[in-house]
Amino acid sequence: MNPADQLGFHLDTSACTGCKACQVACKDKNDLPVGVNWRRVAEYAGGAWRPQEGLPLAVGVFAYHVSFSCMHCQEPACLPACPASAIRKRDDGVVLADASRCLGCHVCSWACPYGAPQFGGPRGPMSKCDFCADLLDRKEDPVCVAACPTRALHWGRLDQLAAAHGALQGVEPLPAPEHTRPSVVITPHRHAQPPGRGTGNVQYLAAPKIIDSF
Repeated sequence: MNPADQLGFHLDTSACTGCKACQVACKDKNDLPVGVNWRRVAEYAGGAWRPQEGLPLAVGVFAYHVSFSCMHCQEPACLPACPASAIRKRDDGVVLADASRCLGCHVCSWACPYGAPQFGGPRGPMSKCDFCADLLDRKEDPVCVAACPTRALHWGRLDQLAAAHGALQGVEPLPAPEHTRPSVVITPHRHAQPPGRGTGNVQYLAAPKIIDSF
C-alpha cells in the first residue's frame, strides 16, 4: 500500500472524559458478547493524598483517560504472527481478520502489545476492531467517532492527522509506539506521561491483558 493512504485515529486525551460512549457504541454495532470489547477506555491516575494538619493534601494527584482499539499499525505484529494468514492489511491500511481462517491459537493476541485481538471462547475465532470498514466504504464515520460526545475521537489519513495535531503516538498506559508504529495521533492531556516512564496506574479497564503487560 501507499503509506500516504494509511488511515488512522486522532485521540484528544485532554477532551476524553472516560464516559465509554465509544466503547458502548462499538459493542452495540458489532453485537459483541460479554467479555469481548474491540474498543476500550483506560483511566490512568497517580499521586497521593497525605494528611496535613488534619486535612488531606493532594500531592501530585492526576488522572486522564485513553480510548484505544486495534491501532491498525503500520507494522502490525499480529499479521506476521498468524500461522493461518487470517490477518491482512487493506490498501487504506485497515487491518482485518478473517474468522473463517482463524485457528483460535491466540498467537496474534500474544504478539499484539495493545491486546486488540479478542476471543469469545478458548478456541476462537479471533475478532477485532475493523475500523468500521463497512461504514468507511459508505463514506461514513466509524461508530466510536460518531458516538463521542466531546469529539475526543477523529479519524482520517494519518499524514493529515499528524499535520493537524502533531506526531505523538503514545502516552501511558499504552506501549511504546516504536514497536508497531500505530496509526494514531494523540493530543496529550496536560498530565500525560510517556510510555514506560509513568508514575501512575491503570484504574479500570475492560481487558486484563493490557494491565498485565505494564
